Amino acid sequence: MASGPRYSLPFRRRREGRTDYRQRRSLIISGRPRAVVRLTNDHVYVQISEARPKGDVVKASASSKELSKLGWQGGTGNLPSAYLTALLAGKRAQANGVKDAILDIGLRSITKGSKVAAALKGLADSGLTIPHSTEVLPDKQRLSGGHIASYAKTLAQKSSEEYKKRFSHYISRGMKPEDLTGHFDQVAVRIQQTVIGEKA
Repeated sequence: MASGPRYSLPFRRRREGRTDYRQRRSLIISGRPRAVVRLTNDHVYVQISEARPKGDVVKASASSKELSKLGWQGGTGNLPSAYLTALLAGKRAQANGVKDAILDIGLRSITKGSKVAAALKGLADSGLTIPHSTEVLPDKQRLSGGHIASYAKTLAQKSSEEYKKRFSHYISRGMKPEDLTGHFDQVAVRIQQTVIGEKA
């Protein structure tokens, strides 16, 4: 570890690789609510929060764990679930009076067609005004899981055993991964109806 009279020990969360304080400062100075997107291998978490002197205030949030309650039978850590989770969080934020936000992806970098980009698309489609470039957003086919359905069809033709192994989660729920795109559209509509019901 570096030492000396001019050495300044970084904050703990910076040392742990969890917070970029320079980026966080610029986001807070903007004065706009932050659309916080965090990803794990299995789940997606989205929060709309506002910075306050005593700490952040969460105006709305959603987790991909909630999607099963809305009928979602697909994975909770893939690209379609990232979009749906962000769509749900964005709709809830609007119901709570939030109209715009700025994306906060922590230490991640955004790449074209990634899960972060899918979450960004979900936030934008929810009606929130959020600055972004359309060039990084996934196309409709990927958002709805078309690439997953296409792979499932190909794998089923090549090896039924490998197909059952890789898509056991879908099969155990009585769903064919080949039908994922239609299922995605149904859940997206259900999210809109659910948020309207929550507001009422």
